[in-house]
Amino acid sequence: MTQDPILLKPQTASAEAFAPFGAMLGREIDFANADPERLSWHEPATDFRHEHDFNTGGGAPEFIWVRYRNPGPDITRLEMHLFTEQAVVPLTGAPIIHIVGRSLADAPETPDRNSLAAFTVPAGTGLCMAPGIWHASLAPNGEATCLMLTRRSTQEDLLSHLVHGSDARETRIVELADLGWPTLRIAL
Repeated sequence: MTQDPILLKPQTASAEAFAPFGAMLGREIDFANADPERLSWHEPATDFRHEHDFNTGGGAPEFIWVRYRNPGPDITRLEMHLFTEQAVVPLTGAPIIHIVGRSLADAPETPDRNSLAAFTVPAGTGLCMAPGIWHASLAPNGEATCLMLTRRSTQEDLLSHLVHGSDARETRIVELADLGWPTLRIAL
């Protein structure tokens, strides 16, 4: 018997809504009245402000370009990185829909179905997931190019796994069917 899909309705990304999974990047910023505790600069020609202290868990950080092409609405697998945060910032073709979830308390390498959430992430904002957050991304417009910040060894480990089939040491990927779950479906 086929199970009905797990339906997730994307919500607008906000710092409060995303807090259980990490940090939102590119929030509304009042540069002229920036918090004096944060490194910032404001002048007519340029504004900048400290956004986030990225935690690689001790490895070298790496910027990568990612093109998401899965328009959804179905997701059949999730991945999780054990040691590093991972940030994703849509640049073109946005928004993306980013699905996240925590692990079961008594099984840290198994996603908690009850914690799953989906966020719409427009260009110019981003999400930075804490280590251990399960995730997947969709490009509802057909394609989205994103800047991603991750840990070099995690990316090398993941590529070795995907290309050569070696055991992944820093990433876990689960097929939802292997968990006995139905497909996740985004309610677009």
